[in-house]
Amino acid sequence: MKTKLSQPLSLGLLVALVTNCILSVAQAPLPVSVTPPAPIPFAASNLTQLGVRALAANCAACHGTNGNSAGGAIPGLAGSNKEYFVLQMKAFKEGKREATVMHQIAKGYSEAEIAVIADFFSAQKK
Repeated sequence: MKTKLSQPLSLGLLVALVTNCILSVAQAPLPVSVTPPAPIPFAASNLTQLGVRALAANCAACHGTNGNSAGGAIPGLAGSNKEYFVLQMKAFKEGKREATVMHQIAKGYSEAEIAVIADFFSAQKK
């Protein structure tokens, strides 16, 4: 069915109508189904050699570079027993060992990250 306009369209009105049609088509959602990729475990990048050194570097402010504490107030981690280290981190994480900040820090690490940190420090010279 054709509609006859009583007045011709002005160029401005025509441009506005065409622009409005283009914008409404451009903003319409596309009917595409995309399956997101499976999440990568957080610790995966931290388990590389460089990642482990970065994790251990987080401990340096209190426990010294490579776990060699400069003072006696905070224990050094260099040469520590792996199993003992893991047990202590687990105790901090679960709130079973009292601490000022370690209970919060330990909560940020996965079991895999704690294990590689334990390996790193056990290999360091005192």
